[in-house]
Amino acid sequence: MDFTLLEHLDMFRGLSRAEMRRVYDCLGGEIRDYARGAAVIREGDKVKRVGVILKGSARSVKTDISGKTFIVTLLGEGGYIGILLAFSEGRTSHVTVEATDRLSVLFIPINKFVRRCEKSCAAHDRVIHNILGAISEKALLLHERNDCLIKPTIREKALTYLARRSEKSGASAGTFEIPLNREGLAEYLNVDRSALSRELSKMKKEGIIDFYKNSFKITEKN
Repeated sequence: MDFTLLEHLDMFRGLSRAEMRRVYDCLGGEIRDYARGAAVIREGDKVKRVGVILKGSARSVKTDISGKTFIVTLLGEGGYIGILLAFSEGRTSHVTVEATDRLSVLFIPINKFVRRCEKSCAAHDRVIHNILGAISEKALLLHERNDCLIKPTIREKALTYLARRSEKSGASAGTFEIPLNREGLAEYLNVDRSALSRELSKMKKEGIIDFYKNSFKITEKN
């Protein structure tokens, strides 16, 4: 096991390399690799383990009764897969999680978190503390997307999303990158792609935003 892969994970924040080794063995982790487009979790699956992304990226998607698919969350390195479901006592997944590029995921059985470590080690307790923080962060990410979806117009949805990305980037000169192309952004905001492109172009002409491909800037006029 290459423990340098674990050092950047929030799950192991605050642990030394030696503590990581001990707690990894204690938790019984398993690493699995996925090709681009492969399903990590399918809608309807029961989730009994927590996944954390070591390399690559993924997204959770939902398909409605008309067959339309839209993005629920985007997941990058260090992101958690199934963390809310794993603690929900047998509820099935309402989304499919799929790899958006080559993906490597560390899985840990949920019973390893909820049962007290036999050695009562401080490192295990620290991991549980970090996981509780991750559950809170996951809930906040879902709340952020809901903030976009409840806006009544495409313009308001897009500006809400872009403002969030700008705030998180902390980029100089106000320029920031988004991890979505136009199709992906339309799916995330649950709007028509052509209508979104038209609205972005209108806002650019009006001086509200500027953009080139996935690079955006919210101007001072907004």
